[in-house]
Amino acid sequence: MNDKKQKIGSAKGRSKKIKPDGEPIAKNDNISQNDKNIKDTMADTSAPDTSTSDISASDISATDTLDSEKSIPDTDTSVPKKSVSEKSADKVSAQDKAAVIQTAEKSAAGIKKGNGRKPSRLTDTNTPFAVATMLPSLIGVMIFFIIPFIIIIWYSFLDNPISRDFVFLKNYGTLLDNYSFKMAARNTLILSAVAVPMAVILSLGLAGLLDSKIPCKSLFRTLFLCPMMVPVASIVLIWQVMFHYHGTINDWLGAWFEAQPVDWMKSSKCLIVVMLLFLWKNLGYNMILFLSAMNNIPKDLLEVAELEGAGAFYRLVHIKLRYLSPTILFVTILSLINSFKLFREVYLLTGDYPYEDLYLLQHFMNNTFKSLDYQKLSAAAMLMAVVMVIIIGGLFIFENKFGGDVEE
Repeated sequence: MNDKKQKIGSAKGRSKKIKPDGEPIAKNDNISQNDKNIKDTMADTSAPDTSTSDISASDISATDTLDSEKSIPDTDTSVPKKSVSEKSADKVSAQDKAAVIQTAEKSAAGIKKGNGRKPSRLTDTNTPFAVATMLPSLIGVMIFFIIPFIIIIWYSFLDNPISRDFVFLKNYGTLLDNYSFKMAARNTLILSAVAVPMAVILSLGLAGLLDSKIPCKSLFRTLFLCPMMVPVASIVLIWQVMFHYHGTINDWLGAWFEAQPVDWMKSSKCLIVVMLLFLWKNLGYNMILFLSAMNNIPKDLLEVAELEGAGAFYRLVHIKLRYLSPTILFVTILSLINSFKLFREVYLLTGDYPYEDLYLLQHFMNNTFKSLDYQKLSAAAMLMAVVMVIIIGGLFIFENKFGGDVEE
């Protein structure tokens, strides 16, 4: 009993209860009053709180949802969450992009409709001024090229321009049986087949030589370009002095090798003289074109190929030639055209009727024109045009297959 009283006294000393009116409970209160207060407190906590009965079910569900979200850990740790400032910056940048796109679309639509900035009179191709400036060129091409070509096609199927009897392919058959035409076609073919590839290969080799590290490159470049500045009459005079029967070449050959004089322009060696003239005149310009194209080849690609162990021949065939293929096509077509234009020099050297090996298609057409044989001349021009189209078309196809992927 004494132990029980000591426990109760210690409990009274540790706890100081508060009455409902705010006054402290005296220390000498009995145990029954204390127990009664404890029972009242337990009854108050077990009773339902009527003040929370007005909370709606939606608020309870929202609270449960928030609690569940808090309880679930965030497992996506690879992507960091953006702050509010970053989200706002992204939103602003997206709005700016949308505004720029919308402005560009409006400006494009305005230009198409003509509502944008007024184009310059010199650059707009849809104005009467642009059409007026193009008319002289179009009229010149129509008068001097297109209309005459159509007339030549029509004349090639007629007996003669006076009676205008339609004979279809008779003129072509007569032309192919003509000895002069066959001889001129053969000589022209031999000259073009030999001189044009030599011009392309030699000019490419000279360009590669000048592209390397050699001394006096500018001097060599100037020397090869000098023939372009010399008039045709002067070139013919130089060649006559050098390749005459009593010319400089025969004197040198007789002095050094004790050789007999050769009549270069009236022998089977006359075609060699014309080829040398063609090469001397055209190598410089072709070399400059190849030098310009070589400067556009990627240097890093060549360096990587060299580091990988590619040899000089491999780099030439698989890299340089593939990048040079458009220039090779252009130089080949240009040299082919110049080989037909070589008639001027040959005509000044030998006249209307040269040695048989120098009788070219231009000689045949010139002599046919003098005799007013228009139907034969028209048929020869059409055959020559067809051959040229086939050759140039084949060159384009070859270039497209060999170097088309490089251009893309």
